[in-house]
Amino acid sequence: MSFFNSLERRLGWLAIPGLIRFVVAFTALVYLLTLINPDFVSMLTLDPRRILHGEVWRLVTYIFIPQVGGQPGSTLSPFFLIMALWFLLFIGDALEQAWGAFRLTIYFLLGMIGTTVAAFLFGAQFSNIMLASSLLFALGHVCPDEVIYVLFILPMKIKWVAGISAAFLLVGFVSHPMSYRMALIAAFANYFIFFGPGLVRAARGRNEVAGRRRRFEESARPEEEALHRCATCGATELTNANLEFRVSRDGEEYCLAHLPSASKVEA
Repeated sequence: MSFFNSLERRLGWLAIPGLIRFVVAFTALVYLLTLINPDFVSMLTLDPRRILHGEVWRLVTYIFIPQVGGQPGSTLSPFFLIMALWFLLFIGDALEQAWGAFRLTIYFLLGMIGTTVAAFLFGAQFSNIMLASSLLFALGHVCPDEVIYVLFILPMKIKWVAGISAAFLLVGFVSHPMSYRMALIAAFANYFIFFGPGLVRAARGRNEVAGRRRRFEESARPEEEALHRCATCGATELTNANLEFRVSRDGEEYCLAHLPSASKVEA
């Protein structure tokens, strides 16, 4: 992460402390406003056509829309909304504590850029959900053993929660058309940028270790190969476990019965 250290020294002013707390607060506000006026949410969606016509606020406001299955709206139950926002707040606080405000801000901005690209190129309407999922995957990578209480009662490590989410995304990736797949990849650009190089290095390291282990095993002496062999009779410790062997002055190894005397070797 030395690149991000250098970037932070130059662009540290971009950091937004408590960024995810702001997202949670504005999402709750949008939910309340949509209860009053259900059409209000239509003014916030990531609609490329309207953005090109000047409604540039949509590049930001879509992140505050409560969504279920990628469909924005006010049909969320208050209980589900509270659970979702609490979970998002937990993820944001944990990542900010692990990374600092700058890296979390950059990660979130990269995610927004990726989801915006997905919306413009592929017409993706699930950007908000994918952005939240990218935060979950980041926490699963940085703090895999962090424990969260699902429904406040069931303890589960964050890596397992991320794994379950990844499984659902994988099903969608396989079952949906290519446009969805490309949009999904674009939406997770932040995760690939942050963790892709490390994952590649780790995979290469595992391959190198496996290759070294394989070469060692191939070059290692087989168990049935004898370690000692008499130069005269050819006996080994495998043919007779009671034999003793010595190396003579001529450099050859012999069993005691055929070990030449010093005079014979010198002659």
